Amino acid sequence: MSGAFCKSLYPFSGEQHQQGLRFEAGEVIKVVQAVPGGWWEGEKDGARGWFPSSYVQVLERTASLSQLPMEDHREPLPPHWKCYVSPQGRQYYVNTTNNETTWERPSSVPGTPKTPMRHKNSLPTVNGFHSGGSPLHRLEHQHNSLVRKSSSEPQSPGSPTRKQSKETAATINCVTFPLPAFMPEQHLLKPNEWSYCDYFWMDKKESPSNGSITGFEILLQKQLKGKQMQKEMAEFIRERIKIEEEYAKNLSKLSQIPLASQEEGTLGEAWAQLKKSLADEAEVHLKFSSKLQSEVEKPFLTFRENFKKDMKRFDHHISDLRKQLVGRYASVEKARKALAERQKDLELKSQQLEIKLSNKTEEEIKKARRKSTQAGDELMRCVDLYNQSQSRWFEEMVTTSLELERLEVERVEMIRQHLCQYTTLRHETDMFNQSTMEPVDKLLQCVDPIRDRELWVKENKTGEIRPVDLEV
Repeated sequence: MSGAFCKSLYPFSGEQHQQGLRFEAGEVIKVVQAVPGGWWEGEKDGARGWFPSSYVQVLERTASLSQLPMEDHREPLPPHWKCYVSPQGRQYYVNTTNNETTWERPSSVPGTPKTPMRHKNSLPTVNGFHSGGSPLHRLEHQHNSLVRKSSSEPQSPGSPTRKQSKETAATINCVTFPLPAFMPEQHLLKPNEWSYCDYFWMDKKESPSNGSITGFEILLQKQLKGKQMQKEMAEFIRERIKIEEEYAKNLSKLSQIPLASQEEGTLGEAWAQLKKSLADEAEVHLKFSSKLQSEVEKPFLTFRENFKKDMKRFDHHISDLRKQLVGRYASVEKARKALAERQKDLELKSQQLEIKLSNKTEEEIKKARRKSTQAGDELMRCVDLYNQSQSRWFEEMVTTSLELERLEVERVEMIRQHLCQYTTLRHETDMFNQSTMEPVDKLLQCVDPIRDRELWVKENKTGEIRPVDLEV
């Protein structure tokens, strides 16, 4: 097919493809590359690009050169008129604006009559060429038109066919995503942030044995790790409380030992005060351990329990939406198969009608056409339901992702606040060890959940392409 010439049947703006070739009806295009799938690469007037193959009619090789537009060196043609040569070598002229065709050369002088081209069957002309008299354009077969009319999906010459539309998207886990070659520009929902709802749409493959996991599962695993870390932090604080209680108990015990209690005078007073200070310090550490338990450990565990309930709720919610998508997609495929069977049955009945007309066969034709129309309606209904489910899934994914971000910020902020409380209590307990707490304070002040999310998203993101509606 490469190197052949084709004639455009309809105008094409080129906007439906990133590298589209723009042309008007009735123009000749050189085919550079004819690939399966409905889109060809062509060249016209030095410009190169892609166009739908259903928009053109391939010229016969024996007549392709003779039917290219030719230059007429006499007086110039009026605007919008072009000169062509028929396969028999006769010149004719076509008005590219209103598709008027004539054997006689049109004159630039207004009012000059022209003799239009006529064929014995008076067939209609399309873009200046008769459907039966020229190889440039032929009407489609009658039963193909019958099948098209029977379906509930009218196709205009200016719209791509269903097959072409379907190949612009891929289906992964019953969710449709646009292919990179046909992907429209998708703006980030939160362009100034590294937000979960912008980078976790595609599935992520782990290993051949484990298969793939969805983007939402990756987000969920992140939150579950946060829940586990919070549990371990609570255990750490609990161990710290045990140390404080044991330390306070030992200080209190030491303050009650009657060693050197017989010392008298000012030295005896100082010694007695030293032992009393141990008892006071023991009391301070005991209060510190009690505050750690009520103000740090207990909030950690309470928040973790609520966090676990939220994660379970989100997991079930998104899983239910996934199941709905799977069901809707199965309905679409079932309806599509039913439509194909009905159209096949209609085509078979149409062929029988061409062989022998009878009242019974006509009735079967009407019945088959009615069933085909019903199947087309059912397919459209299933596709609408699927698109509604996918739209809801999209909205819920965004909403849930933002809610996960809020919970993550809340979790990190809560941990930061209570760890700050820990350091505050620690300062109140032992001012002499302040220097050991300063690095912890500095690092806690630098905790930034937004920055943490950016680093994590960069490392774990699965894809930015969001789902699109399933086309019929």
